[in-house]
Amino acid sequence: MTGVIADTHAIIWYLLDSPRLSTSALAQFEACRTDGIRVGVASISIVEIVYLVDKGRIPAETIPLLEKGLQQRPSLLEIVPLTQSIALAVQQVSREQVPDLPDRVIAATALHLDVPLISRDRKIELSDVRTIW
Repeated sequence: MTGVIADTHAIIWYLLDSPRLSTSALAQFEACRTDGIRVGVASISIVEIVYLVDKGRIPAETIPLLEKGLQQRPSLLEIVPLTQSIALAVQQVSREQVPDLPDRVIAATALHLDVPLISRDRKIELSDVRTIW
């Protein structure tokens, strides 16, 4: 069961054990782990992670850490594929409030699943998407 979606940077900072991850966000990851609830990773976040590694903006080790996190059993992280329903839910995320398409897809994923989104993105926080940070 997916109990929450994590945006791309939340996933990166969790995997890298970064102090940039807020106390509330880390607590949510750990609560999910303890309760056996999965943290959803929108498939577009994988694309963003590969792109950020290619650009040298995040460490290359992030990709193997993500793969390891997805393969662990029981797994905390779960890929949420981009479906037609999620694509259509993008309409519910205002382009004026959240202009970046990958962020809109991630937010729409949370809306579609009716779960909160772990995100520090101020634009998403100001939208109608429930966020944790």
